[in-house]
Amino acid sequence: MLPAAFEFLDEKVSLLIPRRLRPEEVRLIEFSEDGIARLKPGVTLEQANADIARCLPMAPAKFPLNSGFAANAFTDARISPSLRSLKDHLVGDTGKSLWILMGAVGILLLIACANVASLLLVRAEGRQHELALREALGAGWGRIVRDLLGESVLLGVVAGVFGLAFCFCALEWVTYSGLSSLPRPTNISIDARTLAFTLATSISAGILFGLVPVWRCASRKTEGALRGSGRSMSQSRERNAAQRTLLVLQVALAMVLMVGSGLMLRTFQVLRSVDPGFRDPWEVQIVRVSVPSQVADPVQVMRLEEAILRKFSGIAGVSAVAITTAAPMEGGSSNPVYSADHDPGPGKIAPVRRTRYVSPEFFKATGSRFLAGRDMTWNELYNGSPVALISENMARELWGEPKAALGKRIRASLNQQWREVIGVVADMRDDGVARSAPTIVYWPLLQKGPTGAFGVPRNVDLVIRSPRAGSAQFVQELRQALQGVNANLPLANVRTLGAIYRKSMARTSFILVLLAVAGSMALILGAVGIYGVIAYSVAQRRKEIGIRIALGSSLQALTRMFVRQGMTLAGTGAVLGLLASFGATRLMQSLLLGVSPVDLATYTAMPALVAVAALLASWLPARRVASVDPIEALRAD
Repeated sequence: MLPAAFEFLDEKVSLLIPRRLRPEEVRLIEFSEDGIARLKPGVTLEQANADIARCLPMAPAKFPLNSGFAANAFTDARISPSLRSLKDHLVGDTGKSLWILMGAVGILLLIACANVASLLLVRAEGRQHELALREALGAGWGRIVRDLLGESVLLGVVAGVFGLAFCFCALEWVTYSGLSSLPRPTNISIDARTLAFTLATSISAGILFGLVPVWRCASRKTEGALRGSGRSMSQSRERNAAQRTLLVLQVALAMVLMVGSGLMLRTFQVLRSVDPGFRDPWEVQIVRVSVPSQVADPVQVMRLEEAILRKFSGIAGVSAVAITTAAPMEGGSSNPVYSADHDPGPGKIAPVRRTRYVSPEFFKATGSRFLAGRDMTWNELYNGSPVALISENMARELWGEPKAALGKRIRASLNQQWREVIGVVADMRDDGVARSAPTIVYWPLLQKGPTGAFGVPRNVDLVIRSPRAGSAQFVQELRQALQGVNANLPLANVRTLGAIYRKSMARTSFILVLLAVAGSMALILGAVGIYGVIAYSVAQRRKEIGIRIALGSSLQALTRMFVRQGMTLAGTGAVLGLLASFGATRLMQSLLLGVSPVDLATYTAMPALVAVAALLASWLPARRVASVDPIEALRAD
């Protein structure tokens, strides 16, 4: 008895059935099974691969070839071992995506630190007299530094606590939203290591953004600070230079994040524009039914599966139902397919094609387009008529165009009868929208073998088109309909084609959402930084503004002066950020599909967006010059 939460690879498993292989029935060539094994202690994957490579040439002497294949077909196939760890098989290249996201989070953290450092710098300037007085009364420099850093570290820790609370809510969303491409998302949790990392990061960030005001206070002169509130011109220049440097850094880092999120958005748009080979996937319900071995006759199996199909078609809202051995985008077996007018040569193996066994109306149920010819019929299915359908790319590869493929003959092995191509359908992105469509052959679900006996798959998917697909009530009606045909048959692996389609874009969607959030937050923080710098500059230059107004300067001219200052700083940061993006985005190249790392549209749109944000963030505080009374400003100080 397995625990209720048992998972194998990335799937929840409710039932395990032992697979019994009879050595006398094992044949070579068709490799459609996955294997799993545990290495002996001390044995490496390289050693295991080498051992299997040594044993593979012995296979033809141990096991016979499948009927209809040439004697040297196994050798010509050049099969080689490719063992990999279970962890690598499950995780894949997820680590690369996570490192990119970690980099994005790190950049966002640096932007936040620069923003907070700028604010603390302003606050420290306002406390110059207080800090100088404390030093004059005997407080040591070390004590003052500890107090300043203590305040900044406290800010960091409090922010870390709020971040953990937000992370907990976000983790729930990632787990159940379906956007995550992470393996076993339900196993991801906030544990002791996460808490320790968050604490360490919060303290480090507090120290990082607290060092700027500490450094600024270290350069002050106690005597000058005690004499009055005025500050020297050099001190003002140093303060403004530090603020401008931090602001330029914020904008530059924000630009890197925004370019990255823009490239992922462009990739997502490319994927959404790809024709997957079917339409309206959210209106397609897919369920799996397995006919037990007690029903021995293949024709009876086919009759039972057809009866289920007919029962499903009577449910309200169902417009088409079909049977297949594998749902779209869930793979399938791949085997050699011979063409009568493309002979591979004596003893040569034919090109391997993706194969799928289907019933009539499969393409109506999936919404696939016919480019030439027609669908098979139920009479052809039960009569064992030698017909087949192929994908567009296979037709173009062998005969140049879809119409030219009609009437051509293909077969699965040398001892099987030739089958006439009666239809050509649009290519289907069977391995996900991110990969090119494989060449596919659609065989009849029920067909005669070399000896004339019928064969039919017992584990099949039923594809049901209905606007009610995905609803609990619709699935319940499917279960009741199945029970009406055979009470011993369970309805398994219930899902929609839309869910399969979304899963094929899960990694791109997941990275897009997180990078978009990071980029948006970076833009907001950058705009806040610009606003703060310009607002502080207006406040500190009130006397200068009063003098300018008294001498005849217009409010519009003064507003433009401060806006120009903010735009200059933002422009400098944007240019530096674009230069950094040229190198940083190349690390994302494996995640980009149909989009260049130096995509012109992205590198044009993101600086324009930053310019708009900078203009708004500069103009709002610059309007305050209108509130400056020149008489009051001249009387101050």
